[in-house]
Amino acid sequence: MNEILFNSLAALAYGGVGIAVLVVGYLLTDLLTPGKLHQLIWEERNRNAVLLVSANTLGSAVVVTSAILSSDSEIGLGAGLLSTAVYGLIGLAVMALSFLLIDAITPAKIARMISDSEPHPATWVSASAHIAIAVVVAAALT
Repeated sequence: MNEILFNSLAALAYGGVGIAVLVVGYLLTDLLTPGKLHQLIWEERNRNAVLLVSANTLGSAVVVTSAILSSDSEIGLGAGLLSTAVYGLIGLAVMALSFLLIDAITPAKIARMISDSEPHPATWVSASAHIAIAVVVAAALT
């Protein structure tokens, strides 16, 4: 019974770390794009913003999941939570860097296209990069 209780509390703790990483990812995406994401998504129903935030959320979840799976149970819960948070933040930083690099090398600014009400294919490029970078970071953890 103690093992069930401990594992339940560990799941809640890892869930909390996951939520924190996802919130930071959302805030970081909001910082990198013009306009306010909550307004673009919930009020204006902007598909470009939805796509980018969805890719960021999925990418963050991939990194966090991989960090949890790669954490050694012998290091303890606290160290596992810390490593999950650190690797999650590294994943977010690399995804943000890829967003900025793609934005720098493309002829039009993807950051501006995100806030455009008309769907733009370049948003898919940035969203795909978020997922791809997350998978690369996740693979590095195994």
